[in-house]
Amino acid sequence: MRLKHIELVEAILRTGSITEAAHHVHISQPAASKLLASVEAQLGYRLFDRVKGRLHPTPEARILEPRCRNLIADLSVLRKLAHNLNHDQQRQFRIGATPALGLGLLPRVIRKVNESQPRVTFDLYTHHSDELVSKLQTRELDIAVTLDANTRPGIRQIPVGQTELVFVSRTEIPNPVSLNALPDEPFIALDASDPSSQILEQALSTGAMTLPVSSRVQTHYVAFAMVEAGCGNTIIDHITARSMDKPGLYISRLNPTLRVPVNALVPAADPLSVQHDLVLDAIRVTCRTLGSAETHK
Repeated sequence: MRLKHIELVEAILRTGSITEAAHHVHISQPAASKLLASVEAQLGYRLFDRVKGRLHPTPEARILEPRCRNLIADLSVLRKLAHNLNHDQQRQFRIGATPALGLGLLPRVIRKVNESQPRVTFDLYTHHSDELVSKLQTRELDIAVTLDANTRPGIRQIPVGQTELVFVSRTEIPNPVSLNALPDEPFIALDASDPSSQILEQALSTGAMTLPVSSRVQTHYVAFAMVEAGCGNTIIDHITARSMDKPGLYISRLNPTLRVPVNALVPAADPLSVQHDLVLDAIRVTCRTLGSAETHK
């Protein structure tokens, strides 16, 4: 099977129609029919049966289907990568961050870079860590900033600072507050896959403690907004808490301090540019300013 055969077969598997598949692979319907007949003749068996005007895959096609889908997905990634490796493109420096850091960290990083290099321009994106890694691998991003400390194949992790977890409430409590002294009130927890949530859960487990979780959310700023709305208390990173702080809300440090690393991610095979160095320096300085609750009282 040649690549054009695989593209057509995958499109038919996806659409169930030779006409729609022809449109997806940018050929005419007669050409698609001829190409399908050709590949079936080469293979020596049918790939599709026509039932009530639709093409239904044969058992042989079902066996080939996952391989075809994987090849098409890999081809799509390859095409993106080849396109994004064109260094002659006049483009902006592309930074990605998790939602929490996109809100609390990136605006200050951009301002700091522009103070010294006003001609540097940026495209900013917020995604969760897995999607950030995927976009780095296809060179859709130049750098990403995350609280995730997991190592990823083909990705270089550069420590750039740290933040800490803080308790956010509508009720004033001691600052700092011990984990075992947190109020027995509804608690808004972060998703279990969030690195900050994992650090908190490990500390609670060590002390044989639990919190009265009333709801779980995926982002730090949603957790903060729910506290503001009176839904309960939460524990999130200090960078987000500081950026969203409002009158009537109280931010307390935790005892013991639970630190969360801030990491920059770049493709491991690519050299760092001058723009990378500028951004990394700005992130380090900004983390020192925003990351610790000691600087925000």
